[in-house]
Amino acid sequence: MRQRSLIAITAALSAGALTLTACGSRDSGDNGSDAKGGTTVTIGIDAPLTGDLSALGLGIKNSVDLAVKTANKKEYVKGVTFKIDAKDDQAQPSSGQQNSTAFVTDKSVLGVVGPLNSSVAESMQKVLDDAKLAQVSPANTNPALTQGVNWQKTKTRTYKSYFRTATTDAIQGPFAAQYVYNKAKKTKVFVIDDKKTYGAGLAATFSAEFKKLGGKVVGTEHINPDTKDFSAVATKVKNSGAQVVYYGGEYPQAGPLSKQIKAAGAKVPLVGGDGIYADDFIKLGGASATGDLATSVGAPVETLPSAKQFVADYKAEGYKEAYAAYGGYSYDSAWSIIEAVKKVVDDNDGKLPSDARAKVTAALQNVSFDGVTGKVSFDEYGDATNKQLTVYSVKDGAWKAVESGTYNGS
Repeated sequence: MRQRSLIAITAALSAGALTLTACGSRDSGDNGSDAKGGTTVTIGIDAPLTGDLSALGLGIKNSVDLAVKTANKKEYVKGVTFKIDAKDDQAQPSSGQQNSTAFVTDKSVLGVVGPLNSSVAESMQKVLDDAKLAQVSPANTNPALTQGVNWQKTKTRTYKSYFRTATTDAIQGPFAAQYVYNKAKKTKVFVIDDKKTYGAGLAATFSAEFKKLGGKVVGTEHINPDTKDFSAVATKVKNSGAQVVYYGGEYPQAGPLSKQIKAAGAKVPLVGGDGIYADDFIKLGGASATGDLATSVGAPVETLPSAKQFVADYKAEGYKEAYAAYGGYSYDSAWSIIEAVKKVVDDNDGKLPSDARAKVTAALQNVSFDGVTGKVSFDEYGDATNKQLTVYSVKDGAWKAVESGTYNGS
């Protein structure tokens, strides 16, 4: 997302004794995973496990847990048992930073999956990078996280320990603009964002591409994420003559915003990024959500041959929450860490070296495998090489895939 915040995504998808100085422990507690003793490697999870965005955060947690259980069952890394340590960031940067410090302190943690929100990631990156502790996000989409704040002019990788399996808003925003202008044939848009890293960034890249294509931005507005009354903004949308609304933000605000825009008399669709691609958006928007659109990373996990096993295993585990938009990407994020650990162990005669964290981070850069969401690998910035996105529309009370593809930029 997400900052993700949208993030922010596709369906869904698709996962011996050792001293502390060797970055491992003898702890055989499983914290939700199948521990069998021996060297224990912990994969940390940072996500909103409570609060408005918990539907996405719990899907991330469960999917990482499934990856860990799968690795343990297969004994994928000989002599190593994986476990998870899931921490709640409540979508707050301060909590994410505190969680990062806790992960660094626990020497058994060799990788962290998360967070959901790009604003949270900004607070975590330096803490983890200073400790050479790898971080793989399944949902962050802000380009600056991997390519620097001046990414539009000069791309510079700031933190070598940060990776992501989701594509970025540098692609997602323009991808949505091309669909709205070329396919939906909308030429006048009203752009709204929530002032957060994810939302504002996504709205900016959408607007730039929309105007480049020949469209007109007939109005802009920034909302307070804590506000529930959007009537003033809805009235501005109605009076602007907009044919469509683009919203940079997340579903807790997008659902009510869509409902209030329609109630004000503007019968136009609301379009957003992966931050609104959640069932809760439809619940909050009610009947007014019909016809609204969202883009999300990847393709619908249920449609991918590569995700069939993930979907079946997730169901078999009986998780109470859906894997949601980032399930497949979370599984793949965890598996990339597992692959890196395997590489480090194989290169060190089955044992973890004293500088395991640094070696796992280095190994991640060259990870390449067939994952739940397709081919998983990273470019020189730590970004996913898989750039696919999908447009979804609300129909009959559910999200339906409209088309998948990649952004065709100049």
